Amino acid sequence: MREEGLPGRPLSGATRREVRRLLALGLPVAAVTARVGCSAKSVQRIRQSLEGWLESSRPERSLSREQREEISRGVRAGESLRQIARTIGRSASTVSREVQRNGGRERYRGWQAEKAAWQRRRRPKPRKLQTDRRLAAVVQELLELDCSPQQVSGRLRVNFPDDAAMRISHEAIYQALYLQGRGGLRNELTAALRCGRARRVPHGHKRGVHDRIKGIVPISERPAEADDRAVPGHWEGDLLMGANNASQIATLVERSTRFVLLVELRQGRTADVVAEALAEKITTLPNALRRSLTWDRGTEMADHANFTINAGLPVYFCDPYCPWQRGSNENTNGLLRQYFPKGTSLRRYSQADLDLVADRLNGRPRQTLGWKTPSEALNAVLMQ
Repeated sequence: MREEGLPGRPLSGATRREVRRLLALGLPVAAVTARVGCSAKSVQRIRQSLEGWLESSRPERSLSREQREEISRGVRAGESLRQIARTIGRSASTVSREVQRNGGRERYRGWQAEKAAWQRRRRPKPRKLQTDRRLAAVVQELLELDCSPQQVSGRLRVNFPDDAAMRISHEAIYQALYLQGRGGLRNELTAALRCGRARRVPHGHKRGVHDRIKGIVPISERPAEADDRAVPGHWEGDLLMGANNASQIATLVERSTRFVLLVELRQGRTADVVAEALAEKITTLPNALRRSLTWDRGTEMADHANFTINAGLPVYFCDPYCPWQRGSNENTNGLLRQYFPKGTSLRRYSQADLDLVADRLNGRPRQTLGWKTPSEALNAVLMQ
């Protein structure tokens, strides 16, 4: 029986694909020949054609094989990286990155650097969450705690400050969720995304503002210390509405630490009910955390004068059509929709239920806090 690859016995398509795969892995011709069972000459022909295709597909900005060999010769001769860069007509920073990426001056070899470059260009690349089970387990655990991919990415730096292997971008986590089984995370975790869907959808809405509140103090008169968030105790508030606007809860966010308080409003949203419920909640805080409250121009805060007397902090109102002036609260209300989706009646939730949700939010790491949680930031303030 004639050996496959000899004259009159051409290689089959499957054998050619296997030879290309083994050559792409960097195996020498002799090893490929022994593994596949064909002649060395056939493997050499395939390697020559493969190298020709690789060279023709090389990006223009990439270093060529000849340039890498020139770098190797210059390194061995003790030339400076700038001198080598002038010789090959490339920038010194390009040569520096090339040498450092491939073992430094003592270990740099042109043929090894060339092989490594083609290995890096191979597609598709294995995803980090597929190959690192430890990282995938930690990411999955944080997602199950309702952390967003960005919060997971940032918190990993806090939890593993000296472990470079425990790093992953939030975009890589999103892609792992989008790939539905090929990304290294369970399909069910797409429900952990804030909006409960595995794709980004732009959204927005408009609403009318009716200025029927007497004695409004505009936000322009709010103390300057509230603007830079350096001093704790300045709060932002609003109502989160349930199905058909028939139920509601009040949300309060501390501007400095992003600490969240949720207030049950089972008796409705009339001005006197809201003022009483908020005052009762706010007065549980120490005096250092009661400096001001910024509210939208909703009529539920029409009794702000009595609230100020009972709670001990003034109320400042945003300008019309300017929800961004209480951006922390707007962001928090968006986060709360993960627990209270639109169309849900809020009457079913007790104050104990609301406190549990607030604890969830206050336990999430925040980028603006250096990936600390609001609870950790508030405790740091109270310890001062």
